[in-house]
Amino acid sequence: MTRPEYRPLLVKSALNKVQGMPFKWSLNPYRGCAHSCHYCYARATHAYLDLGVAEEFSSIIFCKTNLPEVLAADLSKRSWRRESVAVGTATDPYQPVEGRYRLTRQALEVMARFKTPASIVTKGSMVIRDLDVLQELTAKAGATVCFSVPTIDPDIWRRVEPGTAPPWQRLRAMERLVANGVHAGIIMAPLLPGLSAEPERLAATVEAAAGHGAQFIGARLLHLEPGVRDYFLEFMESEYPTLHERYLKLYPVKYASSQYQALIDERVKDAKASAGFADRRPRFETQKEPVQLTLL
Repeated sequence: MTRPEYRPLLVKSALNKVQGMPFKWSLNPYRGCAHSCHYCYARATHAYLDLGVAEEFSSIIFCKTNLPEVLAADLSKRSWRRESVAVGTATDPYQPVEGRYRLTRQALEVMARFKTPASIVTKGSMVIRDLDVLQELTAKAGATVCFSVPTIDPDIWRRVEPGTAPPWQRLRAMERLVANGVHAGIIMAPLLPGLSAEPERLAATVEAAAGHGAQFIGARLLHLEPGVRDYFLEFMESEYPTLHERYLKLYPVKYASSQYQALIDERVKDAKASAGFADRRPRFETQKEPVQLTLL
């Protein structure tokens, strides 16, 4: 893999207002991602910067160096209602560059100071470094960490998510957070038809998550954004040629059919039932009033 180039990026606002999602606000300390997951829908965002969705997405990473200061200004406004902020919706907040810039950690420290709850999505085990600030945020407002673990199959992981921490490292990191009072679980996203979405592999992931103390297990089927679809289908043709034709039929548009999505939902439900697993929602309170967190 190409060694990433890191470029500073100054922002006017740290928060993004979101529509059509189960959360109103998102925050992404970086643009681009060295994890290089081939299915990542966020690849399309690099096109807005006149960059490619393939290699450049994982080799040119933008770091929002003024994000902590701008976030503090956003959260200090009288209009801010301490609504939950989703961290890492378009890029992993704990990709390797976080070890150098620590922008995610600083953002969480700001949210703790302003009693703003957060939900975090990551494939990185570096989140353990921030256990102290996550505990503080949990006590003051509420925090949820969602580990993206689509599969524990080692071959699929190596091919599809080449720059990420191994799935078993993510599970151990989740287990440690839970043991230290941080609400954490997994989201199997995206599930890939013919691969991680197959019943036996899906059940194995659920069992592993339950065995590591996950407090919730969610799932989401692959969808292919315009601008990413062609890239991903080329990847499938190269790595999984026997599945390529199936993907062309399943994804004539962005989403698979509602019937297929319902089939996957049933598989997830059955796997959780077989594992005897029940989701546990957070019960956090601020000093003033309960905070309802949305699990991604």
